[in-house]
Formats: sequence, C-alpha cells, structure tokens
Amino acid sequence: MKLGVFLVLFGGRPFEEALDLAAAQGLKAVEIGTGGFPGTAHCNPDELLENKAARDQFKRAVESRGMIISALSCHGNPLHPQKAIAKEFHDTFVKTVQLAELLEVPVVNTFSGCPGDHEDAKYPNWPVAPWPNDFQEILTWQWDNKVIPYWTEWGKYAADHGVKIGLELHGGFSVHTPATLLRLREAAGEVIGANLDPSHMWWQGIDPVQAINILGRAGAIHHFHAKDTSLDPINVNKYGITDMQPYTSMLDRAWQFRTVGYGHDLKTWADIISALRLIGYDYAVSIEHEDGLMSIEEGLTKAVRNLQSILIEDAPTEAWWV
Repeated sequence: MKLGVFLVLFGGRPFEEALDLAAAQGLKAVEIGTGGFPGTAHCNPDELLENKAARDQFKRAVESRGMIISALSCHGNPLHPQKAIAKEFHDTFVKTVQLAELLEVPVVNTFSGCPGDHEDAKYPNWPVAPWPNDFQEILTWQWDNKVIPYWTEWGKYAADHGVKIGLELHGGFSVHTPATLLRLREAAGEVIGANLDPSHMWWQGIDPVQAINILGRAGAIHHFHAKDTSLDPINVNKYGITDMQPYTSMLDRAWQFRTVGYGHDLKTWADIISALRLIGYDYAVSIEHEDGLMSIEEGLTKAVRNLQSILIEDAPTEAWWV
C-alpha cells in the first residue's frame, strides 16, 4: 500500500509547493482535485486537456518527487434536479475522465449524486425512512429514472477510457452505504466501486472493517480515504446521527471529523489496514484531513505518523512457519 494525501488540503499553496509539502512527509501518492467541490487549485482540466506539454510537466512534477497520482477527484452532484447545476458537475466529471486517461491515472473519485423527488424538483431529496410510503416511491423513482440510467451510461464511458469510478459513500447522496454501492455496481458494472472513507461509515453506525469485507469480497474498493470520526454519546442521544448542525459547532455536534487516531485508536486502524490487505487491496491510503481542532500541518503530520506505524507496505511472504 502507498500512503498518500488528498492534496486539496494545500489548496492555498502553488502546486509544486504543495507536492513538496507532501513529499517532505514521506508520502508516496497524491489525490488531486479537478473541480466540483474539491476545486481546481492544482489542476484545471480545461488547460491540461489542450496542452500535452503542460500535462507532461504536471505528471513529471509528481513523479520526480517519488510519488504517483492515485486519483483525480471531482466530487459533485451530476444528478442535481436543477439542470444547470447538474450539467456543470457532469461536464467536470467527463473532462476528469478524459484527463485521467491521458495522465494514466486509474481512478476518478466523485459522489453518486442525489436527484430530486420528481422531474421538476429544485432541490435534492435524500430519503432516509421507509415509511410513510411516499419515501419508498421517491427512492424507486430516483433509482429507476436517474441513478441507474446515468451511471450505466457514464460508467461505460469511463470504462471505455480505461478509468474506474470511485464513489465516496457519503450521507446526502444516493450511494452512501455498502449495500447502495453494490446495488449500483450490479446495475452499471464493475467500473463502479467505492472510494471508501471510514469516517462516513462510523457516523452512519457501520463498522468500517465489515464494510471492507462486504465490498472487498466483491472487488468493489477502487480507492481508500483515511479520515477519522469521533462520536459524542450525549449529543448523539440528543441530535441523532443525522445531526444537521454545522461542522463548526463542534462542542454540540453528535459527531465530528478527526484526524486519524483521534476518533478511534490505532488498534482499530490496524484492523482496517489488515482488512484491506486481507481482501487484496494494495493501493493508496489517501489522508483526508478535515479536523477542526488541528491546523493543516499538525493534523496531517499526526495522521502520517499514526498511519506509518501500522501501514502494511510490503507484499506478504510465503507462510514459512508451516
């Protein structure tokens, strides 16, 4: 496995300076934003698609520092019911797939998106209860008319370009659990897989090790984020796991994102790394630092230090003891 970072963390720094900061931490992979929610601070697909020399320089800047690009990331909502919003996210996704092919990056990370509840809706609708039955009707309409048709078509587009799609299982989007990921994968093909982030499993009440086992047995993990979550039992009982308070209300929230090792202990994280190895995952472990209690530098440094102590990098040897 290769320890890496989601480079949007250094979005305020020039690209090569950001790469230097990642390399100085001993990291071997970078995940780079290409638009959508991650922004284009380090990579503008419109510029790189038209300029081979610029692409070569871009790739060389990463490789000369002993790193790889593990994924291009364009998280957004291409299923947004407002067509102009959906088109912007969709166009960014298409350009990112094209750029990934040219840069020989095997994975594009994004969200599944979430539609509205009917054709003329203005806002996404995320059903989270099976009753009243209206919610089931909405869910069926979304998957039959929006989620499956879109990703069947554009999953094939990505596959035709030699690129896999890593959908981040994130609340608020149609694909947010192992089951919803596998449902879409069954309909749209093996090009669809997870960009699995344990932080979003924990707040939904899902054990990340079990999520890895479920998805890994299906070969459905394309990329992996390393981010932690802490849960406050008092606030969970007060607000529930679908706490709608802003992330900045850290003292009162039911849960909050933490850097690796500050939500769950390193034994838990070692179990996660071992589960990844057990199902044959041998790719990037990409740190996503969104800890509101730590600076960018300190949060990343602590995550790197904690993960380096438990990461399994070498290929397993033969069972010499039998």
